[in-house]
Amino acid sequence: MDIVMFGGSFNPPHRGHRAAARAAIRALQPDKLLIVPDYLPPHKVLAAGSPTPEARLELCRRNFSDIPGAELCDIELRRGGRSYTSDTLRELAVRYPGARLTLLVGTDMLLSLESWHEPEYILQNARIRAFPREGGDRAAVEAGARKLRETWGCDAAVIDMQPIPAASTGIRAALLEGGGTELLTDRVYAAIVRDRLYGVRVNLPWLRRKAYALLKPKRIPHVQGCEAEAVKLSERWGADPYEAAVAAILHDCTKKQPLEGQLRLCKRYGIRPDDYERRSDKLLHAKTGAALARARFGVSEAVAEAIRWHTTGKPDMTLLEKIVYMADYIEPTRDFPGVERLRDLAYRDLDAAMMLGLELSDADLRSYGTEPHPISAEALEFLKGGPTR
Repeated sequence: MDIVMFGGSFNPPHRGHRAAARAAIRALQPDKLLIVPDYLPPHKVLAAGSPTPEARLELCRRNFSDIPGAELCDIELRRGGRSYTSDTLRELAVRYPGARLTLLVGTDMLLSLESWHEPEYILQNARIRAFPREGGDRAAVEAGARKLRETWGCDAAVIDMQPIPAASTGIRAALLEGGGTELLTDRVYAAIVRDRLYGVRVNLPWLRRKAYALLKPKRIPHVQGCEAEAVKLSERWGADPYEAAVAAILHDCTKKQPLEGQLRLCKRYGIRPDDYERRSDKLLHAKTGAALARARFGVSEAVAEAIRWHTTGKPDMTLLEKIVYMADYIEPTRDFPGVERLRDLAYRDLDAAMMLGLELSDADLRSYGTEPHPISAEALEFLKGGPTR
């Protein structure tokens, strides 16, 4: 049996790692290619804010699960402590008696391998196969493999592949700035966003694609308009435009669900709807949307609350909550009596616009024989009795 071990921190696992795994499978045709995330790398300190070993294992699962022949192995996580490759090879030799073991390494690891813990054991008990890095010196890699062969008498060579320009250090930096999506699979990036790993600032084009997929097509122009309006309002009143955009993009993410679907979402997310909400999917979508935005997209509490209150309002709303409520009301596709007045007022006196919006909403609902949620009246009374911006 031929076993290839591909270990590392995978912090995070990216398309370059996938390319290396595929190249190794093509070149070596092993019975198994084991993806082995380390528990604690012995050769470096993990970057501050790195995910737990368990989280990196899950990211690896998402990164490699669709590659035939690749198999996730948690051997180093279960062992704990410093993840010495020699110890892992010993365990694999017991697990797969008689197997030929091959260690897959990157260029840097190949050139430093002689300084590892127990290099003699590694080089005597496993073949070494290296994949070149983007922009690296192929001659230097070949020389490194030749040196290992001549010094240790081991089987060391370089795998022929076209490297992908991806490095975990650069990806972590890009994630902080809303980038990195092109170097990660969608499934990996979705988990990073969901769990807010690496201090990720979610990429807005990616978020739009995900949010629009949850909508009926005819609602997309409204959401696009709401985002644009929320950004403009936040710039006018001093809120965070990015947070406003995220809230607006996701504010209707469960809108297309009928009442039965809304109630199922309530059960899933532990929401207890009141009597008004049980009769109205239009009311419930704000609560379920906030819950889904938290669970799937890892939004901040401020953003989740802005989604939560964008339909009814509430007393003592935050600036972001008011902006999303108003953007939903006055975005460019809206057309109703009084909308132009409301649009003008929203940029002159936000609280006055909120009062007018709540009054217009109350009148509109009553014209259809619908009783507004009491919290909307409470929101209006709070604004009338409290300070204005």
